[in-house]
Amino acid sequence: MGRFKFVLLRPIELIPVLLGISAITFILVHMLPGDPAHVLLGPRATARAIAAIKSEYGLDKPIFVQYFYFLANLLHGHLGRSVVYKAPVFQVIAGHVVPTVFLVVYGVLISIAASIVLAIMAALSEGRIIDHTVRVLSTVGLGLPAFWIGVVFMMLFGIDLGWFPVSGFGEGFWGHVHYLFLPALTIAFAMTPILTRNLRASLLQETKADYVLAARSKGLSPRVVWITHILRNSLLATVNLLGVTVSWLIGGTVVVEMVFSVPGLGHLMVSSIFSRDYLVVEAVTMILALGIVGTNFLVDIATALLDPRVNL
Repeated sequence: MGRFKFVLLRPIELIPVLLGISAITFILVHMLPGDPAHVLLGPRATARAIAAIKSEYGLDKPIFVQYFYFLANLLHGHLGRSVVYKAPVFQVIAGHVVPTVFLVVYGVLISIAASIVLAIMAALSEGRIIDHTVRVLSTVGLGLPAFWIGVVFMMLFGIDLGWFPVSGFGEGFWGHVHYLFLPALTIAFAMTPILTRNLRASLLQETKADYVLAARSKGLSPRVVWITHILRNSLLATVNLLGVTVSWLIGGTVVVEMVFSVPGLGHLMVSSIFSRDYLVVEAVTMILALGIVGTNFLVDIATALLDPRVNL
């Protein structure tokens, strides 16, 4: 149990990280030109109307006072009220969380499945045509931007072939699976090359380990050796890389959601930035940051489970 004491201590260590993120985001958002009152009321708004809006939402107070109120409300589970949507921020965000979570999980699952299959194929065919093909495709995939991949998928599979929708979220579970396939495939296309190259290298390294030679000398079948010994030990480095990649993916989902018009947190954040809806931007940023640190926390747990020697 001593190896897992970090499960209790790590959340406490993450509090300063989240506070720092909240402070930086709050300052950067308020440095944007313009203010919500002008955006909301338009160019013909009177000074009295603008002052009334600022007073109603506390925008007329010094920035450190606004930040103090933001933290106080955050601790009480109250994220404030959206200037644009005229509704509680929590209510506004709640309608956009599910598409983002579904998209991220969908893309990660496709990427994990593809990476394991491609890496094993390459490792089993080291130096042959399959191995070279996987390596070339991985190298090419690393150089392609996600938004370009998304546009190509949209034009090919959505517009030309008409197999998948090019925007929206759909209705019901299978509707979500159908509508988000192209965005999830775009995410997987960006992640898979990195994971495949890493896992292939780990598999090749483990196949030459002494314990693998010992297992084979005992007469264990190749399948048992690969699944029980080689693959499990090779996953350790890839799991850590997966945590970093998913953390990047959570932030990069904004681009994919904008390309495919997915009504998720990324789409909400971009529209809120343009409308200067400060509280929504800050709340979405905090949720994304929480998702990133939470993912790294889960990766630490998975690392400790995979390798008993690891002491976090």
